[in-house]
Amino acid sequence: MFGECHEHIFMDGADYLAAVKTHKNGPCEPVIRAHLLEYQKRGVTYIRDGGDKYQASVLARKLAGEYGIVYRTPVFGIYKLGQYGKIVGFSFSNMKEYYSLVREAIGQKADFIKIMTTGLMDFDRHGQVTGTPLSLEEVREMVHIAHEEGMAVMSHTNGKQGAMTAIEAGVDSLEHGNFLDEETVKALSQSHTIWVPTTVTVRNLLGNGRFPDDTLRPIWETAAENIRTAYRLKAKVALGSDAGAYCVPHGQGIVDEYRTFQHILGDSEDVDLWLAAGETAVKETFQTHR
Repeated sequence: MFGECHEHIFMDGADYLAAVKTHKNGPCEPVIRAHLLEYQKRGVTYIRDGGDKYQASVLARKLAGEYGIVYRTPVFGIYKLGQYGKIVGFSFSNMKEYYSLVREAIGQKADFIKIMTTGLMDFDRHGQVTGTPLSLEEVREMVHIAHEEGMAVMSHTNGKQGAMTAIEAGVDSLEHGNFLDEETVKALSQSHTIWVPTTVTVRNLLGNGRFPDDTLRPIWETAAENIRTAYRLKAKVALGSDAGAYCVPHGQGIVDEYRTFQHILGDSEDVDLWLAAGETAVKETFQTHR
């Protein structure tokens, strides 16, 4: 089975508030072990976490070896004050504070740095992203600081503008990437940036009732077309499901993500080799200190 290149061990795929309550006084080992077991059952031997504020991913990394899993984590995400990101990390208001958070993550033995450059996809306005994307100057400086400290950068990014900014700024991986277009996917293919699309966060909601299918289907169709373009242009793409998000269970999420790619591109050795190359790029890039 492919590795899981984007998940959040502190979330449970069902109830975010309940998951936070579980870990807010310290990471809950039985719950984390249960999630790791689900990955082990499916033959997943590599996991890259997206971070949290509760030390859950740190404990998961400590325990993962018992399940035959190599586990990487940024410890926590870093976001600009007033922007999206509180869900997984801590904020900064200037680059001095950002640098302090990078150093704090390194001090907690982070394997890489996780930044947030945009908000979420807006389900009420197709193609739009919540909040205001960070500027190229800001993201470039954030990436530069992390790289100078020897750390790769995982970037939570959505939308065409946000993606082009992140790619130009030199992020090592672009997570989610909802509402891209052919131009941004082409830019990805010409860069070193690895794209982790996390498509099942939308596809698994179809027919669920949380959002109208008429709202979800155009988002899903755009994502599928972007994946076809990425495959055609041989951009670097790796599988990650955002497991822990609503309707994306740990373990099963990455199976669903792989099946989604098969649905979009077909079940072929060439597709598998392409995805394996993307996963190898993630493993080689997102190690403790570059």
